[in-house]
Amino acid sequence: MDSGALKKYSALHPKPAGLTLQYGTAGFRAKAEQLDHVMFRMGLLAVLRSKAVVSTIGIMVTASHNPEEDNGVKLVDPLGEMLHPSWEEYATQLANAEEQELEKIITEICQKAAVNQHKDASVFIGRDTRPSSEKLSQSVIDGISLLGGQYHDYGLVTTPQLHYMVCCRNTQGQYGKATLEGYYEKLSKAFMELIKQSPSSGESQRHLKIDCANGIGALKLSEMEPYFPKEVLIHLYNDGTKEKVNHLCGADFVKVHQKPPRGLDMKPNERCCSFDGDADRIVYYYKDATGHFHLIDGDKIATLISIFLKELLAKVGQTLKMAVVQTAYANGSSTRYLEETLKVPVHCVKTGVKHLHHKAQEFDVGVYFEANGHGTVLFSKAAETKIRQLAKEEKDDEKREAAKVLENMIDLINQTVGDAISDMLVIEAILALKGLTVQQWDAVYTDLPNRLLKVEVADRRVIDTTDAERHALTPPGLQEKIDALVKKYKLSRAFVRPSGTEDVVRIYAEADTQENADTLAHEVSLAVYHLAGGKGTPPQP
Repeated sequence: MDSGALKKYSALHPKPAGLTLQYGTAGFRAKAEQLDHVMFRMGLLAVLRSKAVVSTIGIMVTASHNPEEDNGVKLVDPLGEMLHPSWEEYATQLANAEEQELEKIITEICQKAAVNQHKDASVFIGRDTRPSSEKLSQSVIDGISLLGGQYHDYGLVTTPQLHYMVCCRNTQGQYGKATLEGYYEKLSKAFMELIKQSPSSGESQRHLKIDCANGIGALKLSEMEPYFPKEVLIHLYNDGTKEKVNHLCGADFVKVHQKPPRGLDMKPNERCCSFDGDADRIVYYYKDATGHFHLIDGDKIATLISIFLKELLAKVGQTLKMAVVQTAYANGSSTRYLEETLKVPVHCVKTGVKHLHHKAQEFDVGVYFEANGHGTVLFSKAAETKIRQLAKEEKDDEKREAAKVLENMIDLINQTVGDAISDMLVIEAILALKGLTVQQWDAVYTDLPNRLLKVEVADRRVIDTTDAERHALTPPGLQEKIDALVKKYKLSRAFVRPSGTEDVVRIYAEADTQENADTLAHEVSLAVYHLAGGKGTPPQP
């Protein structure tokens, strides 16, 4: 490492005085103007990570569902998964180092992580459509080049597309071709194969309105449109030509506010969906004949996919183990339906995609979705091999056909990460194959009324939880208080957890009626305010 060059370049990407950032589940996120030094240093880190694992690493410049003024960066590990936890620690150290300590910290990382400096390094870069993203990805390139890494800049891509490219590259093309065309071809081919089988194929064109959150999704869906079959008619709204990314639109807005996005006119019973700003989340919704808004969130998406896969697995007649992974935020009705009606095991893990992904890897078929619409399906190597073999060699027609459908599902699903485009095509294919309307899908179970609140506290670390965040260990007396409050209402539950990013405590409550859910959430928020050091005035009902 050339210390002179490091000094010179890091001075061109100075760290603002007094700024400390933490690499979390979503990487780094902050106001765009605070991130130049972080981008440069993540370029350095990606080279070190690449040398340590002797594979290509990805860097995505995006702040996902955050406002347009923000930006962020996440690193992608060799199989398209999130950065290894031990390296999150290195990322935080490197981002917060003073300029004169940079060389020392890089040397320490190389020692701790056994980085072989003589190996080649290769990095794939992608970015979203925010005005700040292009300049920031140039800072990433400065960092990569300084340490002699090779890079390929994919320019504007969705986050899941970059994860896909990294996985393709490191599996030597087994997962697919590491190009946008390769991605579009693989998904569209699997999708066409699936809907060929659908009962109503040909008669009705399938209309879908898509809110693209004024983000990258609009750009990539328009590129992909020529690959779609003519039966599928997608109509893009909030395509980024007029408004800011995620402003009053996108999956997060629709989920939180339980109302349609701005800029999309809904007629009764039309199927609509929203992506978020970097297209790794999706939620569906519609308005009924009375004008009432219905949200179909990640829990209901996971349920639809589980119903479909369970039927196919039963037809194939293999003893493949399937499970659904949720967080404590999953609606109680979805958990009950999956366990009691569908008889599929459900596992609850801590909030954060990495925890869901990790747990889903334990099964032959692991379905995971967060209620916010981020999720995917993982197939174990053994399950995939078995399914592909049956699709080729099985003598029994029904079994072979079911295996073929499963094989196409495997190809349509982006197993590296939640992917709004891929998830949308999976959902559209299932609805077509099962001949379901959006209302019939919605009616599979009825969500329990629920309420999310947050309380500002002086220090979020006073709250410590266990049992996948469903039980508060500290401060003393809080859990007992919550238990007593929950007992007052039917079908109720509530939990509290510290935010991963700010000094607030998040509260979730559900009960038999909206009024009861609201009251319970409010009572729990008062308990948190009084027992966990609330700031400002007490929460108002």
